[in-house]
Amino acid sequence: MSTASKHLLIFCKNPVLGQCKTRLAASIGAEKALAVYEFLLTHTAKITAKVQAKRVVHYSNYIQTQDAFSDTIFNKAVQSGSDLGQRMAHALEEAFDQGATRAILIGSDLYDLSAALIESAFEALNDHDAVIGPASDGGYYLIGMNQPISEIFNNKNWGTPSVLSDTLTNLTPYKTAILVEKNDIDTLSDLEPYDVFKALIR
Repeated sequence: MSTASKHLLIFCKNPVLGQCKTRLAASIGAEKALAVYEFLLTHTAKITAKVQAKRVVHYSNYIQTQDAFSDTIFNKAVQSGSDLGQRMAHALEEAFDQGATRAILIGSDLYDLSAALIESAFEALNDHDAVIGPASDGGYYLIGMNQPISEIFNNKNWGTPSVLSDTLTNLTPYKTAILVEKNDIDTLSDLEPYDVFKALIR
């Protein structure tokens, strides 16, 4: 499979004080929450730069330059749609329109992310229609497919524990690979297993 036919889509919020990691900010304040998110963005950039694929960063509001995602390694775009589901569906449909035969979408708030994990998701799409990475909060940290399956993004209560189970129900007609469960960083308790964040939240 050529690199051009593998598309890795990275969803992130523009790191603006008071507008990202709001649940975490409720516990540690907006400035520390922003520092955590900027750390996670840098971590995500380092990991995804190692993945052999066309890499596209989809920002929430506007394209950023001179950030952790080097313009020489990453393509950049702005998310389009009225809710998270529409934005993800649009990004994936666009990837297939641009020639992808395998497309994977990830978030940018997973410290447990690795290049090997993403590569294994691409490998799963060799003999599966879809792949999903469950998050411990009932959502998912990765979704991938080898064709547009836009219906899985409709009628979801985003940010609630039902997202994963509802999505898996939608994927019943498709052969789906399920990756190991991982922990998104959304709340103070999510940070506790990781020593690397302690200096940022003191």
